[in-house]
Amino acid sequence: MPQLNKLRTVLPGGRDGNTAAPSSARLRIALTVFFALDGFVFAGWVVRIPAVKHQTGASASTLGLALLGVSAGAVVTMMLTGRLCRRFGSPAVTVVCAVLLSLSISLPAQTHSALALGLVLLLFGVAYGGTNVAMNSLAVDLVAALRRPVMPSFHAAFSFGGMAGAGLGGLVAGSLSPATHLSLLAGTALLVTALTAPALLHNRHAAEPPAQKYVPASTSASASAPRIGGGARRTVILFGVIALCTAYGEGALAEWGALHLTQDLHAGPGPAAAGYSLFALTMAIGRLSGTTLLERLGQTRTLVAGGATAAVGMLFGALAPTVWLALAGFALAGLGLANIFPVAVGRAGALTGPSGVAAASTLGYGGMLVGPPVIGFLADWLSLPVALTTVTLLAAVAAVLGYAARGATQPPAAE
Repeated sequence: MPQLNKLRTVLPGGRDGNTAAPSSARLRIALTVFFALDGFVFAGWVVRIPAVKHQTGASASTLGLALLGVSAGAVVTMMLTGRLCRRFGSPAVTVVCAVLLSLSISLPAQTHSALALGLVLLLFGVAYGGTNVAMNSLAVDLVAALRRPVMPSFHAAFSFGGMAGAGLGGLVAGSLSPATHLSLLAGTALLVTALTAPALLHNRHAAEPPAQKYVPASTSASASAPRIGGGARRTVILFGVIALCTAYGEGALAEWGALHLTQDLHAGPGPAAAGYSLFALTMAIGRLSGTTLLERLGQTRTLVAGGATAAVGMLFGALAPTVWLALAGFALAGLGLANIFPVAVGRAGALTGPSGVAAASTLGYGGMLVGPPVIGFLADWLSLPVALTTVTLLAAVAAVLGYAARGATQPPAAE
């Protein structure tokens, strides 16, 4: 009996092994739902961008400026969210930000000018940025508790949510106005948040990592606040840049892919919406296999192969002369980009905790959200297909940086 009691105390927080596993499983399910909801809401907005553009009378460049509101709100909020997660806990911050995200998604369809659109997208960006940092911080802790590289599975849920949101948006685009569609989306998101939040909050202790997880070896385990060394900071920035390069492609396809198919290749509303849906599907498939790939190939090979695949796929997606070839390129790009962002953010979080997640996410989601305005300006100056080739360039850069980071992409030594 004494030996059994000892076995029960080895889990984080001293919880009983009979209850810790179910608690971790419930937390993982709840967190997966939030990732899926995030992708669903974002994709619901994405597929209505052409209609909102027409409603506001915005040009490509003014639409790009309006979309910059999402970028500004998200980037400014992300570093603050890391501090909030340390103070109030990632589960609570995730729930609050999800409520704000649900409420803000209905606002863009109520605007009739580019200026008003930019202002409401600023609020949407605040909610979106906070939700993503909080969710990823909690996911990093849960990965540490489970001791398996399951981070890609959470991002797979985001991709499946995005696929569902884009697919549903394509189906209702011809029958529902943007205002009706996004209002229904807001109500659905609030309902899902209300139903899932209790599981996230009541099982939050299941993701408690060991107390010394974020304390560098050179510091005392009893230090009240971990000190992050310069080497760790530089490594976090490196992974943040890798995340930026690939998230740039996600943002570009999300907010300009449908317009490229419609405007340059004369696709109908259905095939245009299917572009992002197909991209999200292949990304989700890639992320479902991400844990297996990481365990078998290692993180360096996963990063390099993913960046190279995405670069080739996006070259086809941007320059293909037919809709179907462009769709095939989008699909290949999604497969290549699938696991790069989860690996980059996960490694940054493993090094420095919520602050690392916040720093890498700020750079990464900054790429996702700054990319669309940059594409908009380049589309006005050159053309949209040429502007989209910048995704190929940055995906190739991510592959090179992934190889350069090979010394920093090994799993941390077992404690």
